[in-house]
Amino acid sequence: MNAVLRLGVDLGGTKIECAAVRDDGTIELRRRRPTPQGDYAGTLRTIAECVADVERELGASRCERSLGVAIPGSESPVDRRIRNANSVVLNDRALHADLEALLGRPVRLRNDANALALSEIAPDGAAAGCEVVFAVILGTGVGGAVACGARVLDGHNGLAGEWSHNSLPWPRPAPAWGEVPGPRCWCGQRGCIETLLCGPALAADAGMADAAAVLRAMREGDRGARAAFIRYCDRLARGFAQVINLLDPDVIVLGGGLSNVEELYTELPARWGAWVFSPQAPRTRLVRARHGDSSGVRGAAWLWGRGQQA
Repeated sequence: MNAVLRLGVDLGGTKIECAAVRDDGTIELRRRRPTPQGDYAGTLRTIAECVADVERELGASRCERSLGVAIPGSESPVDRRIRNANSVVLNDRALHADLEALLGRPVRLRNDANALALSEIAPDGAAAGCEVVFAVILGTGVGGAVACGARVLDGHNGLAGEWSHNSLPWPRPAPAWGEVPGPRCWCGQRGCIETLLCGPALAADAGMADAAAVLRAMREGDRGARAAFIRYCDRLARGFAQVINLLDPDVIVLGGGLSNVEELYTELPARWGAWVFSPQAPRTRLVRARHGDSSGVRGAAWLWGRGQQA
């Protein structure tokens, strides 16, 4: 007899993915479509199309009707409208109600970093068995989530883990660093961690098309690209040192496109001790998400059935 599959959607800035996930975390099938840029109605339609693609190929009877969706923002606990989304077309929208009306099924939404954390604290995840976990998405945007005692925390205001919209700590004033007062963020503040640690920020610092071009150039010996990458590592180490000082996590799990940069896993632990409030080297581990770009959609599917509250 075939196991009933849970459906999850990962709503990203460039792609929307739907996957059918087994309880053991295995992805039975996933389908992706480009995210319609700046088009809310188009985004709703694309989510519906991705869900229909999966159900058509697997058979709707094999899939749970409920749907979990990972989003680049969060629901307000007051009116359930979306806030704090770097895909700004989602902000102030009743996404939860709109999806339930369009799809005719119950929906749960969670921040994409929270979905990453839920996937990676599972028994087959990179943070399995850890008491305190900080999960981070490093990509087009930057996000964070906190898990404690094998439970992802939402927080009283629904803001747990919103690390990227705090100021970069210990800012460097020298003109080459550009940290004081820092770039203007889409959230209205200046010098937010996201503005300095997202992939486009690394590219802009090096004057290149994208983060991948910076990394290629650095590995080919380009000194300017290397300098931009070292500035990036220095900033990220300061940001993580602040997290270690506040949460003292067992592990920091990296997801998103920049989590695949091997050099980060040696550079960051070698640097962050300069700002951690301890005379000994911090024992916090830095690890890559074990399930890569599938972690978000896994966590979204498990919003139904892994003990998470509605």
